[in-house]
Amino acid sequence: MSPTAQSIKRIAFVASSTPEAREACAQLAKRYGNADPADADVIVALGGDGLMLQTLHSFMTSGKPIYGMHRGTVGFLMNDFVVDGLIERIAAAHTTVIHPLVMQARDVHGQSHECRAINEVSLFRQSAQAAHLRIMVDGQERLAELISDGVLVSTPAGSTAYNLSVQGPIIPINAPLLALTAISPFRPRRWRGALLPDKAKVTIEIQDAEKRPVAAVADNDEVRSVRSVDIGMDHSISLNMLFDPGHNLDERIVREQFGF
Repeated sequence: MSPTAQSIKRIAFVASSTPEAREACAQLAKRYGNADPADADVIVALGGDGLMLQTLHSFMTSGKPIYGMHRGTVGFLMNDFVVDGLIERIAAAHTTVIHPLVMQARDVHGQSHECRAINEVSLFRQSAQAAHLRIMVDGQERLAELISDGVLVSTPAGSTAYNLSVQGPIIPINAPLLALTAISPFRPRRWRGALLPDKAKVTIEIQDAEKRPVAAVADNDEVRSVRSVDIGMDHSISLNMLFDPGHNLDERIVREQFGF
């Protein structure tokens, strides 16, 4: 549920480092004040999609709604920038609830690493040699060997990002699905991936990990030389993104499928 105009007493502004975003932040802070994020009723992010992802990570467990305004390069996750009527716009916004992925990676030294991703968890070859990957879903082997540059697991929110660029499917934002997509597959040559329930646990084992090293990346968090990676959606964390009516994430994802 979106906050009401009466409930919006304190707004915290966060901005990217670009002059455009900094100037916008100064304008808005002068008009509406700039609360400490810990005390704010809503977080307003000023920048592009990179800044929005950073903000979602920073406030992942806060439960605070996040409203983005475009002051960057790519603004798929952002609303238009307007100084006037901000409180009314936030109150009229529609809420999209998304859940992050959790990645549990074990490296060749036996160390474990846990990271979360809003868009996707990707595995990439680290050397000139192709990665050899074994893929299991809920403990059952589904692909004994994928020879490729890598593979990724995407959320619906991330399905129009890197997943789409490697020919993965676009997923409606409310669909309970994950996309498992190959990155430049060599064998099986025609395998392009699968759609999985969002409760599925994907395990990827790296074959000959010392000779054919693979890195695992959860959004911007990278773990080098992994031996195996578990990936699943963390339904215990809900992120509330606010979008202007007619421009919500559901509508943008539909438009993306028709070339808009």
